Amino acid sequence: MPALRFECQPGCTKCCQVRGFVYLSEDDLQRAAAYVGMTAQAFEAKYVIRYRQLLRLRKPRHAQCHFLNGEGCSIHPAKPTQCRLYPFWPELVENRAAWKKESRLCPGIGKGSLIQIGSACDIASGMKSAYPTMYGNSR
Repeated sequence: MPALRFECQPGCTKCCQVRGFVYLSEDDLQRAAAYVGMTAQAFEAKYVIRYRQLLRLRKPRHAQCHFLNGEGCSIHPAKPTQCRLYPFWPELVENRAAWKKESRLCPGIGKGSLIQIGSACDIASGMKSAYPTMYGNSR
């Protein structure tokens, strides 16, 4: 796969509005809870579902993220790894067709400076580290 281009577009929140779940690592849970001034236990009770060794934000599959408001992500400095690394997810950067398909959803794909595939894969490895059960790894 050749080098990729990506630059998050100012004011864009399309990735926060698409269907699907937002997964959290234990570190993500701690960071988000601290950011909103809650204990991890209280944050989890209010915003998180544990399902088969995975943590995910409570939201209907076809609804936007609870933390998305008119100004963007209300927990941006503490947002989950999945959100921070988008679109550099293994399933996207390791598959040319998937990257191209994602470009129809994300206006930042194809813009900005060239990113070498090795660098993109290094970034994507953060997803594998944060969510080992999703990617068949164990810590």
